[in-house]
Parts: sequence; structure tokens; C-alpha cells
Amino acid sequence: MASKDVGRSALRALRDLPRVSLINLKPNPGSRKREKQRGRGRVHQGGKSGRGHKGQRQRSTRPRLGFEGGQTPFYIVVPKYGYNKDHSLRRQYQPLSLARLQYLIDLGRVDPTQPIDLTQLINARGLNVSHQEYGVQLVEEGADTFQARVNIEVQMASELAIAAIEKNGGVITTSFYDPRSLEILCRPVLFFMRGQPIPKRMLPPEDLLRGYMSGERRGYLADPAAVAEARLLLARRYGYALPGVSPTAAIAALLAARKDPRQIFYGLAPGWVVSLTERAIYKPTKEELLQYYAS
Repeated sequence: MASKDVGRSALRALRDLPRVSLINLKPNPGSRKREKQRGRGRVHQGGKSGRGHKGQRQRSTRPRLGFEGGQTPFYIVVPKYGYNKDHSLRRQYQPLSLARLQYLIDLGRVDPTQPIDLTQLINARGLNVSHQEYGVQLVEEGADTFQARVNIEVQMASELAIAAIEKNGGVITTSFYDPRSLEILCRPVLFFMRGQPIPKRMLPPEDLLRGYMSGERRGYLADPAAVAEARLLLARRYGYALPGVSPTAAIAALLAARKDPRQIFYGLAPGWVVSLTERAIYKPTKEELLQYYAS
């Protein structure tokens, strides 16, 4: 009986106590102290407010940032140089080293028996291209240890990186992608889910056209004869011999695979619609559409 009386009294006490809410919550007495207001002189038990004795810096009327007391400021004395001219308009490229590419191939993320472009590199988690960049630049880091024979397409490449690729019997092509085509190439699944036809890839602007028509840079608009001549000159410059083409049909087809200047994906022409839900590809049949996408 005594235990029941204790339980009833405890329940009665809980019912009588106020419920915990934001209204009755407050810190324990003495746990918080009022913060002393600073910077208001002797009114709040201060001397000079920690700013020293008199002067311009001890008052609230300090000059603006960059003011040098009346003399000609630094940003006017130093002239403008051409290095920073049009810096906001410069095209940026995500660097990809040969060592990183060899690492992805060794792990099996990148298949060297298939043509490599930006889609394969992003799917392999080798790099990430932001919306402010215009693609990938292949750099020469790891050129001494690179041993794979690949057919790779990038947007920019250094001379030593080109030599390292061609020394192993590979093929490298530099090609331009406009911002819309680059976004589609980097995220093809999101584009295919929209059910839109694959657009045509735009040609490079005037300031980049000469570079992509150059055989030395292995441009995708260059003359094949100029590219072959540039390959021989580069081999003589770095002192290596170009390996012969293997008689294997698969390797020969790999090295010969190239995109059309208007094409975005390997094996998919402009104007085609890829349906992921139906697992089908729809091609245009109207004559005006065929002429538009073929031009």
C-alpha cells in the first residue's frame, strides 16, 4: 500500500508542475553575466576604450580603404599591364596529367580499347568540369611512365603530352565544344532524359579556329596530310620512332575512330533522340531535318 501511495503522490506532483516550454525556459541563476560594452569611453568603466590616446585612428571617422593620406595611391601609380587584360574572358581548361590517365587505365576505370573523350573521363571519376571551363587540357606530367596506346580526344594538349601519346602508337585529337555541347557531353544521362534531339556541335570562334585547323596541335579541323607530317617532325624532335600500325583489326579501327566536326557523341549523329525508358533511338526522317543536321 505504501508503494501505491508514493506512486500516486508522484503522479499528482507531475500533473501539478508546469510543462516545459519556451516560456518558462531560462538559464540557471548566475550562469550568465552581462557583457561589458566596449568602445564607449569612461561611461562603461573604460579609459581610452583600448584605442590609444587621441589621433585619427582613435575616432570613428577613419578614411576609406586604400586612402594613403593624400598622396597618389598605389593603384594609380602602377600602370596596367597586358597580363590582366580581358582576364574575365579567358577560357579555362581542367588539367589532366598523363600520370592520372595511366592511373585510371590501370584501375580499369578507363577502357583503352575504346575511344576516350570527356564522357568516359567523367564517368571514370577522373575529373570534373565546371560550367566555367571549356573542357580538358592534357599536360605532360607523367610522360616518362605513360605506356598505354589510346585514342583520346581533349580540348587542349601540350607538345610533350602529344609526343608521349604518339610514341606509344596512340592518337590524340584536340576538338572544340561550345558550352551547350560541353554540358551535354559531360552529363549525357540528364540530357537523354529530356527527350530532346542531339544538337549540332558549333564551330570554334575566330580566335580559336586557327589552332584547331593546325596539324601541330592535332586539331580536328586540320588536314590529315598536315597531321601526318607534324607527327614525323615531332618524332624527330624528341628522338623516337613512330611505331607501325598493328595488323589487328580492332586496334586499327580504334586508331581510326574520329568524330564528325558536328558530332558530340561517338556513334550518335546530330538529330537523333535517345529514349532511356524505351531503350530506343529515333532518327529524323524529314528531308529538311536531314539537310539541317547534315549541314
